[in-house]
Amino acid sequence: MMEGARMRSMQRLVFTDNLQKREFIMAEQKRDYYEVLGVDKNADDAAIKKAYRQLAKKYHPDMNPGDAEAEKKFKEASEAYAVLSDPDKKRQYDQFGHAAFEGGMGGGGFDFSGMDMGDIFGDIFGDFFGGGRRRSSANNGPMKGANLRAAVRVTFEEAAFGCEKEIEITLKDECQTCHTTGAKPGTTPETCKKCGGKGKVVYTQQSFLGMVQNVQTCPECRGTGKIIKEKCPDCNGSGYIAKRKKIKVSIPAGIDNGQSVRIRDKGEPGTNGGPRGDLLVEVNVSRHPIFQRQDMNIYSTAPISFAQAALGGEVRISTIDGDILYDVKPGTQTDTRIRLKGKGIPSLRNSSVRGDHYVTLVVQVPTSLNGEAKEALRKFDEVSGQSLKKQDGAAGTEKKKKGFMGKIKETLEDM
Repeated sequence: MMEGARMRSMQRLVFTDNLQKREFIMAEQKRDYYEVLGVDKNADDAAIKKAYRQLAKKYHPDMNPGDAEAEKKFKEASEAYAVLSDPDKKRQYDQFGHAAFEGGMGGGGFDFSGMDMGDIFGDIFGDFFGGGRRRSSANNGPMKGANLRAAVRVTFEEAAFGCEKEIEITLKDECQTCHTTGAKPGTTPETCKKCGGKGKVVYTQQSFLGMVQNVQTCPECRGTGKIIKEKCPDCNGSGYIAKRKKIKVSIPAGIDNGQSVRIRDKGEPGTNGGPRGDLLVEVNVSRHPIFQRQDMNIYSTAPISFAQAALGGEVRISTIDGDILYDVKPGTQTDTRIRLKGKGIPSLRNSSVRGDHYVTLVVQVPTSLNGEAKEALRKFDEVSGQSLKKQDGAAGTEKKKKGFMGKIKETLEDM
């Protein structure tokens, strides 16, 4: 009997040893969890979660229907995250590897239960169903209406000093028949049966890791919580009637091209008693033939004559305030830039503060001169340095070499 008991004990040891070997071999065949998620072994919780979120969105079965390989990778990534996101399981895995969850050295086995995947799968399933966690707070409370957009064109000077403009747009006014209820007179909207008047519905999705809830705007009442059985004949149930209206727009001094003016409460009507949106009017500034703008400064060019540049004198310069006379200094060179302080664009915040106007002076060279003018210039050149006289040794000014007949002629003349 003792011999039989000894044999049974040895058989149990052999069986247990073989079982542990099989479990160890199965554990060794699995990929490293850190490798699965593509993170370093020293990665923190945020990095592990980010890596898993990317893989889960990429390989989730709902995004890859019928793809067995994608489903396999999704399960592999989920298993890796379940371990590495749990401090105790991560510690066991770092010590024993996969064997810690195969009934071997670490014990305990692998289990998905108790995992908190809400923050990750709320985003993932929100993408699948057109919702998301950010929509979970949607309700049928008052909401501000959408903004409307329009455009207006102004001149350079109008943008600089401000002006009043009038535009025509389509605005929705309250229906005087139903007073925004949208229902036919004598009837009232009914509570939406699909959402129970809440304006939102909750969808539950069975996922690989459990049930996930997603909140969306009710498709029946579109978030209002009410259903109109008999619509108002005048507004067709919208509660508003569109009309063309003229709106005055005050363009502030100093506005630049592409900037917008906001007119409060001239946008789309709000929902569920919410306020109207705003009207945003974009200002388009026409090009000016002379002036160019950069921030609050203006840039332009002004021609001056040769005599004005040389002798100095008054020059007429155009500005947005009108023409002014400027004293040019004698000897002014072309492309000289002068600064007219305080002649630029007013500041949007404080119209009393203005930029500057920079003017580039360009010396005009006369293209047609009469004989008297040419003679005067020659005399000027004689007294100022004879720049018109041919210079000795200059290229093209060497005397032409005389030929044989020329030398004979020169000899005869000397005799």
